[in-house]
Amino acid sequence: MANEMKVKELDQVVVRFSGDSGDGMQLAGNIFSTISATVGNDISTFPDYPADIRAPQGSLTGVSGFQVHIGAGKVFTPGDQCDVLVAMNAAALKTQYKFAKSTACIIIDTDSFKKSDLEKAAFQTEDPIAEMGIKQDVIAAPITQMVKDCLADTGMDNKAMLKCRNMFALGLVCWLFNRDLAIAENYLREKFAKKPAIAEANIKVIRAGYDYGHNTHASVDHTYKVETTVKVPGKYMDISGNKATAYGLIAAAEKAGLRLFLGSYPITPATDILHELAKHKSLGVTTVQCEDEIAGCATSVGAAFAGALAVTSTSGPGVCLKSEAMNLAVITELPLVVVNVQRGGPSTGLPTKSEQTDLLQALFGRNGESPMPVIAAASPTQCFDAAYDACKIALEHMTPVVLLTDAFVANGSGAWKLPDLASYPAINPPYVTPEMKDNYTPYQRNPETGVRYWAIPGQEGYTHILGGLEKDSKTGAISTAPDNHDLMCRLRAEKVERIPVPDVKVEGCADDADLLIVGFGGTYGHLYSAMQEMNQSGKKVALAHFTHLNPLPKNTAEVLKKYPKVVVAEQNLGQFAGYLRMKVDGFVPYQYNEVKGQPFVVAELVKAFEEIIK
Repeated sequence: MANEMKVKELDQVVVRFSGDSGDGMQLAGNIFSTISATVGNDISTFPDYPADIRAPQGSLTGVSGFQVHIGAGKVFTPGDQCDVLVAMNAAALKTQYKFAKSTACIIIDTDSFKKSDLEKAAFQTEDPIAEMGIKQDVIAAPITQMVKDCLADTGMDNKAMLKCRNMFALGLVCWLFNRDLAIAENYLREKFAKKPAIAEANIKVIRAGYDYGHNTHASVDHTYKVETTVKVPGKYMDISGNKATAYGLIAAAEKAGLRLFLGSYPITPATDILHELAKHKSLGVTTVQCEDEIAGCATSVGAAFAGALAVTSTSGPGVCLKSEAMNLAVITELPLVVVNVQRGGPSTGLPTKSEQTDLLQALFGRNGESPMPVIAAASPTQCFDAAYDACKIALEHMTPVVLLTDAFVANGSGAWKLPDLASYPAINPPYVTPEMKDNYTPYQRNPETGVRYWAIPGQEGYTHILGGLEKDSKTGAISTAPDNHDLMCRLRAEKVERIPVPDVKVEGCADDADLLIVGFGGTYGHLYSAMQEMNQSGKKVALAHFTHLNPLPKNTAEVLKKYPKVVVAEQNLGQFAGYLRMKVDGFVPYQYNEVKGQPFVVAELVKAFEEIIK
């Protein structure tokens, strides 16, 4: 019987794991993503978890989700809707069903659909499937009881057994997609290396979930396979944006021959950068978890003065607190990278959700004339290159740099090809020369770049003082002279304006588009997918996606004025559109704006853009 099961080959599939925030949905999703990336599929993930530290069990506000899009070829988004929805309790089914396609397969744990569970999830009847009008295939299995039976001889208590339920669901999904469990088993043995009994219990349960599907066929008439079609040879890993950012910072320090220093304070969704960098003392990384955001930035300014590659990581509320110390880095002209993993605001806002609402804060959110280069990462895997680029600009141009990512990019992941660091550009800080010895003043500049020379404290013959008060451009002494202050403001601004950045690339119907889509940062995958879908239906659409926001690419005005209609799409109420209008004379774009804390939905983008073309 088992051999008669048909296998349907797919180009791509979207799976969404959902359950109570203690049900381990993020781990199940991460393992499935890792398995898929390891066998060569392209992936894009979206962890969607509640802001509550611990919502009441079974409540609607406590549902945690993890969506992964796997493809035979390139995938750009976690998908609008899922082909498989795992709902580990009644509240998960109630809140997550809206993300399921009309053809989706739904997996539920019937043991978590008792009368009390249904009441907590605000169901009116004892038949939630009928009440919600669900017509799709439902694999309804007593997962909790089967897990208890599976682990009955292990001596584990009830609470410990229930923590393994996610692995049963994962085993069932692995069966549905013909996945090899060996990769999952290795992952679990590595994760629980110090608790081998826990690892083996989870492995036992994941096999039980797989066998349940294999032996019963779980009320479906075929399983699926997503083969790999295109892959550049090399070593790949499933990497999150925060981890890729951390690796990019380490790589830049290595390339520049400097120690990496991170002064930080924990804040959602940026904390994983601190966690990751703290693991790498052997690579010359120093991390300090400071008492607050201000100290996190101020210690980094001190580390920059001392000659390190200095970084501070945070989210929007932390940038508010860091702004004074960031200004100190502007006036002292010290290299500092400020990583802002944007989240929903204002104030505490939506701490676990994603927005692009800190753009104007990054560009202008300081006192005085305080220009700062701003870079925005376009995807989880691109965070590595964006972080490397931010460090190169900071070190070579003696300036603080803001690197914008966001919760969607930082927590999401993709299949990342391990880079060859030898192929990355050199990083050459503008150190003082021997000829300057005994004649050095801190604001002597390279005439071509406008960048001041960097003397590391302790070098004999290069004694100098930096600080927050304005200095004389020639002597470096404190100065309140009007003309000198005007000159220094202009020199700092010109230095940033002269930083070379790559031209913005136009994709799609670059020569004759009727509509140009413009975006920045983490919306790239959704905007590219919308453009691709419209091109396939015969519409002439192009995309110009920005990662360098200050200074803007030299060809910005030329690109924006080339097309009859331009729409700027962003997850805020029009910050980038307003900035572009300020920078490009006569530019008046259409706008597509959302501030929902969720990624764009490609189908909604296509509908809106088609209306603009009409």
